[in-house]
Amino acid sequence: MITPKMALGAMYFGTKVDERTAFSILDRYAELGGSFIDTSDNYSFWTSDTGFGGQSEALLGRWLASNPGVRVRLSTKVGAQPTRVGGFPDHLEGLREDVVRGAMAKSLERLGVDGVELYWAHVEDPTVPVENLVETFGGLVRDGLTARWGVSNHPSWLLERIRATAEHAGHPQPDAYQERYSYLQPAGGMAVEGQPIPLGMLSPDGLDFLRRNPSFDGWVYTATLQGRYDRDDRPLETEYRHPGTERRLAALTRVATDRGLRPGQVVLAWLVSGSPALTPIVGVSSVEQVEQAVEGASTVLTEDELAALDSA
Repeated sequence: MITPKMALGAMYFGTKVDERTAFSILDRYAELGGSFIDTSDNYSFWTSDTGFGGQSEALLGRWLASNPGVRVRLSTKVGAQPTRVGGFPDHLEGLREDVVRGAMAKSLERLGVDGVELYWAHVEDPTVPVENLVETFGGLVRDGLTARWGVSNHPSWLLERIRATAEHAGHPQPDAYQERYSYLQPAGGMAVEGQPIPLGMLSPDGLDFLRRNPSFDGWVYTATLQGRYDRDDRPLETEYRHPGTERRLAALTRVATDRGLRPGQVVLAWLVSGSPALTPIVGVSSVEQVEQAVEGASTVLTEDELAALDSA
């Protein structure tokens, strides 16, 4: 069985996606060979009556407990949990060592595991020196609480500083970088609706970093623009309405038609087949959607198809 190069996004499991539906999705994902499941300690505070996150991790913990021996890898994050109701994005837990250690303990308790595969610094915390950051996350790796660690929603120049500092100090280095990215790109200089962290957009510099550092895994969120490639009831936001989008949608439609796939599936195939190859985090709300996502992420595009999509 081929393992699809994707991560199942569990952001809304336990809130928008009820437990029965989420369990069915997770069961099917595992059946299809899915491996990585991505969550965070703050998912999803904005849809919870409590104003705080943790619902997604708790649901995953219940699913894991009901499926002993299931072979999946867990990815979770720290740093963006609000410290008070309504506190996002100005009042967050941050990345101090004591906070990270405490949050990790709570995440593991909710998940019902002794450690995770990948632990992310979710958002930048400018109050924490880089030296302290790499010591904190390197210590988690040494203690066996996470196999690896990564950096999310940080500019690429800071990622390189973090990597170099860890290398110089002899700490385990980060080996994953997570930002927002998709086939369609917003017009330059325009704010992106629903993107509260501007430095969370994968930049050309970030792509170049990943090309030059093949030991790093590039992960991308909002990979299918929340279903906008396939759903007429979700029109593109203003920042995506420009001539470049029209050309790209035309190329995408041609490849999708030739392949017998949905445009959103081709987007996933483009992400995993390109250079650098990227791991899309795909959020779904039904078994049918997870089946479509796995098919898209398991599709390898030809050089001619990639060239047609890239040159549009």
